[in-house]
Amino acid sequence: MICAYADPPYLGCGKLYLKHHPEALKWDDPENHKQLIEDLCEKYECWAYSLTSTTLKTILPFCPDDVRVMAWVKPFAVFKPNVNPGYTWEPVIVRGCRQKRDRTEPTIRDFVSCPIALKKGLVGAKPDGFWLWLFQVFGMKPGDEFVDIFPGTGRGAEMFEIYMRQQKMW
Repeated sequence: MICAYADPPYLGCGKLYLKHHPEALKWDDPENHKQLIEDLCEKYECWAYSLTSTTLKTILPFCPDDVRVMAWVKPFAVFKPNVNPGYTWEPVIVRGCRQKRDRTEPTIRDFVSCPIALKKGLVGAKPDGFWLWLFQVFGMKPGDEFVDIFPGTGRGAEMFEIYMRQQKMW
């Protein structure tokens, strides 16, 4: 199984990524998110897509009917002046994960609660707990492949290697 994760610059937030991603402003156009979702559906057996709670209404209609909306809940998050309520969760749209599992395997929750990653050099970098949860949601097993469409810090690939080593041990 080949699984992909897309964490593009969030709709309306392209300016935050200009120094890391020269075409970041193109992600301020919903049509580019629509095209990315179409590409994910075409190329990958399963995928996940991160976005903000404020753009879920815009992006979810671009998805096929068989997706699930899951959540990354942030028990510690950065609060901004004059922004209330605070942004303490992010939707994660998931499609095509391995659902048939042995009864001895634990049921994976449709949310993960872990603090934001700090000082990673990139706004929105995902913490290790997020990555491990995502691989469990996908139901990844030895021999599966993972593609991080927007690798940013590269931590997704590193955590995938760690996760796969753990899977082989079990």
